[in-house]
Amino acid sequence: MSANILVITSSISGQQSFSTRLANGILRKLQAAHPGSAVTSRDLAQQPFPHLEADHMGAFATPATDRSPEQSEKARLSDEAVKELFEADHIIIGVPMYNFGISGYLKSWLNHIARAGITFSYAGGSPEGLLKGKKVYLAIATGGIYTSGAMKQMDFTEPYLRTVLGFLGMSDITVFRTEGMNIPELRETALPAALETVEAFAF
Repeated sequence: MSANILVITSSISGQQSFSTRLANGILRKLQAAHPGSAVTSRDLAQQPFPHLEADHMGAFATPATDRSPEQSEKARLSDEAVKELFEADHIIIGVPMYNFGISGYLKSWLNHIARAGITFSYAGGSPEGLLKGKKVYLAIATGGIYTSGAMKQMDFTEPYLRTVLGFLGMSDITVFRTEGMNIPELRETALPAALETVEAFAF
């Protein structure tokens, strides 16, 4: 059965990035499981979202029919990103770890998709995510080992993304990791091992 697949990558290393290569591996497996699927891709490092400013917030808070031309332009990327998310059945996010957290590119994209009244709501008196029914795959690449041992508490990629995506209604999240990219004895085998995990997963 075909599906709509959205691929978000966020590394400064482009197609050589380990997180991007892992995300591409997930995409290949998803396409095999869902022949004929439509794929939309965003490389946030190549087409970055701007840092959130007061003008953006003003544009977001203004109904589309009432926006000035300047406000429409301020909201354009955000509106496009939100539309892509609502249309997607599967979302793949490439996540390189920089300084224990996600890239600034990915953070800016998240700031533009977190839209009160559109992707989340407090109308019922408590927060409700409105981006429901999505399957999310995180492709996380790290220089060290963060799934166990002393460094685990320093991983602010997966916990943060589970929190913010869950807040927006996307709580069905599967995580694939390639770890130890800066550890000489693991560097050559880490990505192949992660891709084997992808191949073994039942999409």
